[in-house]
Amino acid sequence: MTDDKDVLRDVWFGRIPTCFTLYQDEITEREAEPYYLLLPRVSYLTLVTDKVKKHFQKVMRQEDISEIWFEYEGTPLKWHYPIGLLFDLLASNSALPWNIIVHFKSFPEKDLLHCPSKDAIEAHFMSCMKEADALKHKSQVINEMQKKDHKQLWMGLQNDRFDQFWAINRKLMEYPAEENGFRYIPFRIYQTTTERPFIQKLFRPVAADGQLHTLGDLLKEVCPSAVAPEDGEKKNQVMIHGIEPMLETPLQWLSEHLSYPDNFLHISIIPQPTD
Repeated sequence: MTDDKDVLRDVWFGRIPTCFTLYQDEITEREAEPYYLLLPRVSYLTLVTDKVKKHFQKVMRQEDISEIWFEYEGTPLKWHYPIGLLFDLLASNSALPWNIIVHFKSFPEKDLLHCPSKDAIEAHFMSCMKEADALKHKSQVINEMQKKDHKQLWMGLQNDRFDQFWAINRKLMEYPAEENGFRYIPFRIYQTTTERPFIQKLFRPVAADGQLHTLGDLLKEVCPSAVAPEDGEKKNQVMIHGIEPMLETPLQWLSEHLSYPDNFLHISIIPQPTD
């Protein structure tokens, strides 16, 4: 793995200033003040919002509280998507802080998975990591790890410990020198303009002639509508972690440095804002 440690740190410590407000129809005993929090981009909503939950529950009666869920401008927020992905996809061109509405009733069964406990988040996270390693190394690296290594990855994410997480995660980012990259790149491409949750296909980081594939190559093959024709105007933004990487960037480098902790590149295709 090429060692651009500063990039890894910048990705890990990315934060989104957020204002949580209780939904107007929730029954409270006194007024609920908004709650402000810097949300870590690489984490999950249900993992980092215990304080939010406690803050609003203080002004509510126990019988008015059921499972917490979050919404932005009418869209329920999927807790199993990383926070940075949710923001890039739904709110990246809106003013900060990100305004999220908190609900304790009327759980939207059709739109969201239930999150009964932190164990559900851990199970989802580890299953994504295993899927990513199946693509990268035929599962050899993750399967050779001990249970305590898997736990260290999870605890590193849960407790926001960069060094603890990367001490193990770097093994998942290595590959044999003669191969120039992973077997396949774990990626998912999301668009708000389609019903399909995301696009995911097998795509190799290196072409048959040994050339490194780029982000542009990936998009042209699996999501051609995202790329502007050479003479046409740019209709979309391609975002990872809140930035628009150059389309010439090698996919292997992106996978090593801009993947989320679950080892996937989560790529948002959003309409170019009209000023």
